[in-house]
Amino acid sequence: MIEMNFTFKDVLPFLNDLESEKNQLLLASAYSDLVTKNGKGNDFLGWLDLPESITANLVEEIRQTAKQLREQSDVVVVVGIGGSYLGARAVIEALQPYFASEINNNAPQLLYAGNNISEDYLYDLIKLLEKKFFSIIVISKSGTTTEPALAFRLLKELCENKFGKTEAAKRIVAITDKQRGALKKMAVTAGYKTFVIPDDVGGRYSVLTPVGLLPIAVAGFNIVQLLEGARNMRKLLLSSNKWKENLAMQYALCRFLLYTQQQKKIELMVTYEPKLFYFVEWYKQLFGESEGKESKGIFPAGAVFSTDLHSLGQYIQEGERMLFETVLSVEQNMHTLPIPYMEGDADGLNYLQKKSIHEINRTAEKGTRLAHLEGDVPNMIISISSINEQTLGELIFFFEFSCALGGYMLQINPFDQPGVEAYKSNMFQLLGKPK
Repeated sequence: MIEMNFTFKDVLPFLNDLESEKNQLLLASAYSDLVTKNGKGNDFLGWLDLPESITANLVEEIRQTAKQLREQSDVVVVVGIGGSYLGARAVIEALQPYFASEINNNAPQLLYAGNNISEDYLYDLIKLLEKKFFSIIVISKSGTTTEPALAFRLLKELCENKFGKTEAAKRIVAITDKQRGALKKMAVTAGYKTFVIPDDVGGRYSVLTPVGLLPIAVAGFNIVQLLEGARNMRKLLLSSNKWKENLAMQYALCRFLLYTQQQKKIELMVTYEPKLFYFVEWYKQLFGESEGKESKGIFPAGAVFSTDLHSLGQYIQEGERMLFETVLSVEQNMHTLPIPYMEGDADGLNYLQKKSIHEINRTAEKGTRLAHLEGDVPNMIISISSINEQTLGELIFFFEFSCALGGYMLQINPFDQPGVEAYKSNMFQLLGKPK
């Protein structure tokens, strides 16, 4: 069952020619290029069919590997950067309790490495792991990306010193290229369990491959339901090429027109649920790497309200009019807490006793949206009924599809990232890397 919806009526006053022939032809062409796989970068469109093409045997292999890692580990370290860890972390942090490390749920603690080059971070991580039974999931297509390769070199040495090479090989799982690359070679030599990153799926679109599915399964969540949600959304988005019937086409068109007509250069993805912080981080990478090229593209930013209303709220309300908001809204909460009565009502909150905290949070969302609309900040809502594996699967595929459409409407390749190499080449030169 599709549980996600998209509401764009509040941006309509900001848009002209929503149904102009030119805009509709551009959107129809982008949709056709995507679903027929005739557009730029079409050799990286494997994600489009993942919800249907991933086999039951692969899902079961992932689940069995996750079971082994769970049974032998107090901690599982996920080594990767960008799309090699953000998608998994987004789903895990959305689904797990806020204080998961303090709750005994028979799941190992998941930690992350290779997503920075902080020596103090790695030192503290190693000191922690020295006292733990731990395993490693290392994710890299090449095995030579500096951040994860450096972290894995350190963690591999620790694992082998602590458990011995034979046992360490049972505690390391590599998710990498099918045939080539440094990590693949290392995995074959050492005898690591391996999973394949498909050749036709880029990192930021890889959460529904073993890249995301294995860590999510290790954390104890239902990857079958996650894939089912993505499958439902795929079916919905492929069922109609008419924009009024297609959620992703509506979202892509609104973003494009806000950018081209209103010069809104920044999209602020907002959530009122802190559990979705890393989902917003995943969205930022997905859209930033896909659209930001050839001097084009909307800058993806993120905020958690109401927290950030007390730091960014003033600017959003009255600063330069260069952004629009997309609110990622959650209709139902998981738990309820009664608001206690206070004798004397010193804080003035007794009037809230008959309301739930979630209702107050939703009212803050509504009130903020109204204020920002009055301040000429265009506002859209993407709503899910609750946070669960199925709705997250739907969201993942919705954003991937929308992002690809947006890239094609900008007439760029949404699936490459040539600009990422600029910092690397400078860093290697400064470090004196051999040519």
